Amino acid sequence: MMNINIKTTNIELTPAISRYVTKKVESLEKFIGSQKKDAETQVWVEIGKITKHHEQGDVFRAEAQMRLPHASLRAESINEDLYAAIDGVRDEMQREMTNTHNKQITRFREGARKVKNIVTGLYKK
Repeated sequence: MMNINIKTTNIELTPAISRYVTKKVESLEKFIGSQKKDAETQVWVEIGKITKHHEQGDVFRAEAQMRLPHASLRAESINEDLYAAIDGVRDEMQREMTNTHNKQITRFREGARKVKNIVTGLYKK
């Protein structure tokens, strides 16, 4: 279950933008481990228009932070299109989740290898 909080800066939060952000963030739920889906997942999304004196036109920024039971993840994307920035932050968050999952598997395997070496070392005597 995901608890999604959306904050806007320098733009108005329309129902269409809210639905789009919710749809993109909820699509990340499949990357959360099956045993972790029962726990509450907190997601904070901030979208907005950033202005700098030397840039032409509108520049949009999207940032997402996700608190999982085993990790805290953060992603950010800047683009000239608001929806492209939201897509970019979703893709980066997916990469972060995949990398975190792979690190956990690697750590588990390293621990299993150490246990195996200890056990086989006891039986060699």
